[in-house]
Amino acid sequence: MVMAGTALAIDMMLPAFPEIRAGLGLEPGSTAVAGMITVFLMGQGLALLPAGFLADRYGRRPVLWGGLGLYILAALAAAFAPNLETMLLARFVWGMATAGPRVAATAMVRDAFEGAEMAKQMSTIMAVFTIVPTLAPALGAGIVAVGSWEFVFVACAIYAGAVFSLTTRLPATMQTAPKPVDDSWSEVRRAFKVIFTTPGTYGYMLAIVGLFASFLTYLASSEIIVDEVFDLAEWFPAIFAAMAILMAGVMLTNRQLVVSVGLDRMMRLASPALLVAVAVFVSVSMATGGEPPFWLFFACVAGVISCQQLLVPNINAAAMRPLGEVAGSAAALFGMVPMIFGAAIAAAFDRAFDGTTTPLSLGMGCGAIIATLGLVWARAAVPEESLA
Repeated sequence: MVMAGTALAIDMMLPAFPEIRAGLGLEPGSTAVAGMITVFLMGQGLALLPAGFLADRYGRRPVLWGGLGLYILAALAAAFAPNLETMLLARFVWGMATAGPRVAATAMVRDAFEGAEMAKQMSTIMAVFTIVPTLAPALGAGIVAVGSWEFVFVACAIYAGAVFSLTTRLPATMQTAPKPVDDSWSEVRRAFKVIFTTPGTYGYMLAIVGLFASFLTYLASSEIIVDEVFDLAEWFPAIFAAMAILMAGVMLTNRQLVVSVGLDRMMRLASPALLVAVAVFVSVSMATGGEPPFWLFFACVAGVISCQQLLVPNINAAAMRPLGEVAGSAAALFGMVPMIFGAAIAAAFDRAFDGTTTPLSLGMGCGAIIATLGLVWARAAVPEESLA
């Protein structure tokens, strides 16, 4: 529920854009409202590292509750914003507020679980996080249908209040009491040193960057491909929802498989499967001039996405496994670095759209290769005895 708060804050408002434009006195076709998504993500990205350091220094729960409290205030400020400028400021703060809960939730999972069990819990969290965006726009549209656009923001605040109430039941998960230090920068440097001198960190981070880049390429390109290549624009919401439900199902399947098969073996199996899936997708795109039958396109993308979802929670769990001492800072870095570099890689392929599926297939293939190289690097760096 904590992780779902970010998806709700982004996707619930999408159906309310026309009403928000009217409410803020903007032109009907104004794209200025899209800035509410951009500044939100900017705020979250900038706040991830500070939230991570605070979670390691003062504990997970204070950062979790502080973020949820700020989430409520920012959502209400956005609801009653008199103009676009104030709205954008509130959204920026709202994005910052989501960083604390995101980092705290990941760190608490690392504190409480080990190995395959940790990957199982990560799969559950990510399955929820994946399926919420398929439901949030419909929920937002329903709220706008019976009330004003402000109620969408108020609903987010109410949700965060309910989550805040539920999380008061969570126990402290840090194994030792946090120890504040006089020199905060010394603590920051120590955390970075622990993270970047831990064997496998660079490889796992590169793998997550590749997977994130591949998935962002799909997110950014899917709507225009469905519209311009297949002329199915009116079916896009259903197509997007079907893919999201598939992703959530794979995550939940991974939850069971990782316990019986093992964390490292799951990564060893899913990585070559991903390469095969992207090779098939690229081959199909090339063979059909970038215009395959829709059913074949959907099957190819579904194959690639499924393999990705078998890797993402397991790589995150493997990366966090030796970093319990600085889990908050590590969770922040493993969230921020893929967000920055993955988005940059994906943008290059998004801009290359040429009216076919080829750029998407090449973008997803590039991400898969980067992810595989990262896993090979991590596997070479991590001692075999620590993979159990």
